[in-house]
Amino acid sequence: MLEKMFNLQKKGTTVRTEVIAGLTTFMTMAYIIFVNPNILKDAGMPVDGVLIATALSAALGTLLMGLLSNYPFALAPGMGLNAYFTYGVVIGLGWTWQEALGAVFLSGVFFLFLTFFKVRESIINSIPMSLKSGISAGIGLFIAFIGLVNAEIVVANPDTLLGLGNVRNPHVLLALFGIIITVWMMVKKVPGAILWGIIGSTLLAIFTGVTSAPTGLISIPKFGSWLSIAGHLDIAGAWSKGILTVVFSFLFVDLFDTAGTLVGVSQQAGMLDKDGKLPNAGRALLADSLGTMGGALCGTPTVTTYIESASGVAAGGRTGLTGVVVAICFLLSLLFTPIIGIVPGSATAPALIIIGSMMMRNVMSINWDDFTEIVPAFMAMIAMPLTYSIANGIAIGFVVYPIVKLLSGKGREVHWIVYVLGALFIYRFAFLAGA
Repeated sequence: MLEKMFNLQKKGTTVRTEVIAGLTTFMTMAYIIFVNPNILKDAGMPVDGVLIATALSAALGTLLMGLLSNYPFALAPGMGLNAYFTYGVVIGLGWTWQEALGAVFLSGVFFLFLTFFKVRESIINSIPMSLKSGISAGIGLFIAFIGLVNAEIVVANPDTLLGLGNVRNPHVLLALFGIIITVWMMVKKVPGAILWGIIGSTLLAIFTGVTSAPTGLISIPKFGSWLSIAGHLDIAGAWSKGILTVVFSFLFVDLFDTAGTLVGVSQQAGMLDKDGKLPNAGRALLADSLGTMGGALCGTPTVTTYIESASGVAAGGRTGLTGVVVAICFLLSLLFTPIIGIVPGSATAPALIIIGSMMMRNVMSINWDDFTEIVPAFMAMIAMPLTYSIANGIAIGFVVYPIVKLLSGKGREVHWIVYVLGALFIYRFAFLAGA
């Protein structure tokens, strides 16, 4: 049955290899179970409910990807997007988390629309590589900054806005330990290094009294808490408040994050055709958009394809069976909620900081010899952490890029879609200040 469903022999793999690949992928991305609830609790959402929503949405998105596209890609609520959801939309703009979930759902609907009419490829091809790289790196800076704040390494300072926290603070010391041990394991290529780093930091936190010991190892999931957020999205409110800002920001980040991951991991696995295109890309994008819509209904921000899928590919995963295994692992993780609940923010902060540093490698794709490419990319990149908003960074990048090109006599290098997007963002700054 598995051979018929996934064409294992044709793909040069076996059931055993796919299971190992699935376990490897899960180990490398399971940190999202710890991190996502800790971020969304700042939006006023219950930790227990978000934990269940995280696992269910990851299982749903990954299962759809495996069955629809037969690719070994795993999905889960996206890092960066959950930070934007909490700190940019709910806290920054004053939206309710119900309205923010409505925006996520709408972004999934628009993603589905773009995928169905193949508009997405035209948009991707029109955006300059330098701006894509700057946006991705900026999200990395934003994530790392949030991690530094959560670890109390960076604190508010009335004289300089920001300052260094008390290095003797137990939370700071715990985060520094987590960073060191996680980086060491990553250098040693330990599977699931980020997850093991969180576990190690949490054990140290229990031993030192930073957090309490769990009341048990296994318990029945608190579905009552999950039901308090599942299906409670406010689509009408999101539509009236941020169709051109927040919804577009969710859509844009998911669109390019997914595209980059699909191409990058597929290239590693040798799945691209002779023209550098991914066969059945439409089905993979369909799974991604449906996963986002399903995730919003479950009660979590945008579900997107994870770059950690590369770990499973490296372990030999070549088919959707890898994804099925990952989905099963996420469902089983619901039994371990007592452990999740005692993880302190300073234990998950290293994951945010390290993931942010990994995303900075995107700056290598910027042409550093061309100021008309450097300046817009840098403006998009630096604006995200300094304005505490991914949306602001995206908007500034799209405004600066066409203007710089026009002033330098290179206006013809800019795709007309970039001019349209730039004009929309200028309108936003001029007439929708604060949105």
